[in-house]
Amino acid sequence: MALSPEEIKAISDIAKLLYSFLPGNPHPYADPSISFRGIAFELGLGKFWQKGSKLPAITNLLEKTLDFRRDMFCPLIVETVKRGIKYRANKGEEVTREEIERLNQLLLKVRFKIPELWDKNFLNSLSSTNVKEEERKEGIDKNRLERLKNELIKMEKIESHQRGYAFEGFLQELFDLFNLKPKSPFKLTGEQIDGSIELEGHTYLIEAKWQSKLTGQNDLLIFREKVESKATWSRGLFITYSGFTKEGLEAFSRGRPTNLIAMTGEDLWAILEGEMGLDDAIRLKSRCAAETGRVMVRVYELKTYYNEIER
Repeated sequence: MALSPEEIKAISDIAKLLYSFLPGNPHPYADPSISFRGIAFELGLGKFWQKGSKLPAITNLLEKTLDFRRDMFCPLIVETVKRGIKYRANKGEEVTREEIERLNQLLLKVRFKIPELWDKNFLNSLSSTNVKEEERKEGIDKNRLERLKNELIKMEKIESHQRGYAFEGFLQELFDLFNLKPKSPFKLTGEQIDGSIELEGHTYLIEAKWQSKLTGQNDLLIFREKVESKATWSRGLFITYSGFTKEGLEAFSRGRPTNLIAMTGEDLWAILEGEMGLDDAIRLKSRCAAETGRVMVRVYELKTYYNEIER
């Protein structure tokens, strides 16, 4: 029986939600069962796992299982959640109560209610982003945040040759405010690194620019080479106050896979105005880059998109 449009939409949303729970294919030398592909073959659904990009493969697996092996749809979801909880915990990115509650609501749209996922003891055992967000907001020093706003305004009026150093200092204090363990700019042979931060076990190397012109593809390519010349697990955060050229971002995104994310002055102001925490912005930009390949997504876009997922 063909799936209804509502079911297809629900499956699409479920696939996006579960995307970060597990790798699509097993990592080399890792347990093959800790992957969507591994679960599919273990449950006899291997013919529904297609080669290629991860999100379409997950979507196809869910759609085909729901359409042709409906009896295995719940086991597929349960195993994904169970293994995803362990996988994400090992990465320092715990599955949250809000994610499971959102999953439960989406499953109702395909006429499933899985008792294990509605169990109160299970839900209460999960961390909550709402609680963390309130704790984070309460922990942010409002006076420091206001002072940083004023500093950013003043920066627009100082000499251009001084502005770059002032911008680096501003970012160091902003990183510190959000407990990102910033390291000051440092030099390696033949290159300058504008500092680094740490978030959830990931190290991000920083490139910061304040210039009148928009940043193009070449600057992104140079920074990517810096990041890729370090440890394979390093990530990069490119911050430019003026923003990026549309053509540069499009050309860069069409290249090989990258571990960079980008941020603009508009994003910084959204963070300073309390639209989203800096830590959440970096986390969601990284997630969006993994899902879509886009290195630059505005904070306001992130807020709208991921609020839709979590509702």
